[in-house]
Amino acid sequence: MLNPSFKKDDNKAKLLIYAVSFVVFAAVVFLSNYKLAVNLGFNVHVFAKLNAVINSLVAILLVAGIVSAKQKKYELHKKIMLTAIFLSVLFLLSYIAHHLLAGDTKYGDLNYDGFLSLDEKALAGSLRMLYYFILITHIPLAAIILPFILFTAYRALIGEYDQHKKLVKITWPIWFYVAITGVVVYIMISPYYH
Repeated sequence: MLNPSFKKDDNKAKLLIYAVSFVVFAAVVFLSNYKLAVNLGFNVHVFAKLNAVINSLVAILLVAGIVSAKQKKYELHKKIMLTAIFLSVLFLLSYIAHHLLAGDTKYGDLNYDGFLSLDEKALAGSLRMLYYFILITHIPLAAIILPFILFTAYRALIGEYDQHKKLVKITWPIWFYVAITGVVVYIMISPYYH
């Protein structure tokens, strides 16, 4: 096992983790209600594509992280997981930028008017329900995963590896699901970007 990177201070860690999680959640909720009418000179949906790339990389890193831990390559595991966390921070910034600049896109909105006609709903068919099912599971899990990620990382960084492993059993599958479904959501909604 690795030596702890930080001194244990659960009270400060809890305060910091809850504060960061709350601020991120509040920022995403608050900023999702706004759209900036700014012409940046490029298609702002590039941020959505970047999000899909980042989510793909995070999913790959999560698999590599679990494999490296099982192989007892703990220094490699630490680097992989910290990279996944760093990429998740970049994802968050890109996600906020995309929603601020592009606004919402409706699945099936072929004429880009923000409303779905009966014809558009019919053309979208059952894939529309699949899309919304994936989205409805993705959003709340994405909203709650951050404190789990931070507590899981904290337990490892202070050397409490038994607690870290217990948290991983909850955090890893949710984080992986969020990363994978983020890519699927992008693939499904991107044909409706304008």
